Amino acid sequence: MIGSIDNENTCLAGKIASLAEKEGGRAFYVGGCVRDHLRGVPVKDIDIEVHGITPQKLEAILDTLGQRLNIGAFFGIYGIKGYEVDIALPRREKKEGEGHRDFSVEVDPFAGTLSAARRRDFTINALMMDILTGEIIDHFGGIEDLRSGILRAVSADTFAEDPLRVLRGAQFAARFGFRLDDETVEICRGMDLAALSRERVEGELKKAMLASHRPSVFFEILRQCGALFPWFTEAEALIGVRQDPRFHAEGDVWTHTMMVIDEAAKYSGSVSNPFGFMLAALTHDFGKAVSTTETGGAVHAYGHEEESVRIAAVFMDRLTGEKELRNYVLNLTRYHMKPNTVAADRSAVKTTNRMFDESVDPEALIYLATADSLGKISEGMYVSYEDFLFERLEIYREYMARPYVMGRDLIDAGVQPGEDFSELLSYAHKLRLAGIPKDEALKQVISRARKGREKGKNSLSH
Repeated sequence: MIGSIDNENTCLAGKIASLAEKEGGRAFYVGGCVRDHLRGVPVKDIDIEVHGITPQKLEAILDTLGQRLNIGAFFGIYGIKGYEVDIALPRREKKEGEGHRDFSVEVDPFAGTLSAARRRDFTINALMMDILTGEIIDHFGGIEDLRSGILRAVSADTFAEDPLRVLRGAQFAARFGFRLDDETVEICRGMDLAALSRERVEGELKKAMLASHRPSVFFEILRQCGALFPWFTEAEALIGVRQDPRFHAEGDVWTHTMMVIDEAAKYSGSVSNPFGFMLAALTHDFGKAVSTTETGGAVHAYGHEEESVRIAAVFMDRLTGEKELRNYVLNLTRYHMKPNTVAADRSAVKTTNRMFDESVDPEALIYLATADSLGKISEGMYVSYEDFLFERLEIYREYMARPYVMGRDLIDAGVQPGEDFSELLSYAHKLRLAGIPKDEALKQVISRARKGREKGKNSLSH
């Protein structure tokens, strides 16, 4: 039983296999579920491939088991409503264009297991397991590569047809702690990723960032394969950018950034937007590529925060169309240095309140600052500011829970809406952040309104 779990999905697979056998066919677990089963990790997605029967016979079998879903009937891919199982027929694919989807597909139920396995990307994903007998079909040495922790292309010819496989290899390496063999690296070096859709790139990046303890491996593999262009050019620009060795003995900005994203991975489960948080860890120092200067032997990157926001915006626009994600990343990038600065200075509550108020996710901002501090080698001992910052965050939240001046309070007090109304509410918010009680804040806002409006009347009369 795949994954050693007797659940509804594997029971369905067993029924399909039994019915297919009666029709002269044979059904296999294929791809990642076999790989993960042999690795002894939980199997999440079940894919089965049915050989030796026509599409019509397979459809008839599926119709006896539930409501058949035609996920891609033209490509021989089906499902059953209520189950998380993809059911496919063997198929042949021929490259006809430059895009990830530019293939002609022909269903071939009688192609055989060797032909079916050859179209897979890596040998560890070309493994097949007979659903009824448990027999493993391993045409390309996938079991040995699995034991050795190697990602090896099944076929140089077929692998090179799909540039997404470069990113898949990088994210597999990051998630499993595997390495690409030298021949596969050379194949990847000759592949152009420019025609990939941003949705597919984002999907592979998300897996690497959120399902790995060391997401830096993803980027290091792409660097090894010469594949940071065109999707990660802003990160590539950090290679060789010097830092002050007193504070960054680890080396260039690339090395620091890789260390930071690995540290950030420890905190991604504690923030509201894990993927956005990890992307901010990647983008936080993008600006150093253009703002770093050396004067008298000293290395500086003045203003790199603003430059990082500008460059990160270009990166995010290339990667995704999700505005909320984009704004989240840019916000954290903009303020990533502030928590450690205000903590080191033991700044006033008003200052930390303002910082948290400007942040899209205060916890994430604290954790990003922590990862930034841990992701380097410095001469001094690491100083943790987390306790101070979280204590201040509690104060901020307590302030925000207090009664505060709203627009209707001003109207009730006789201050009618006008051109200055938004400015008055902004002033009321500043008083709120300063901890001024509502009654006192209301008096100050009313006084400000009266003075401002009286001054406006006097200027008009003259």
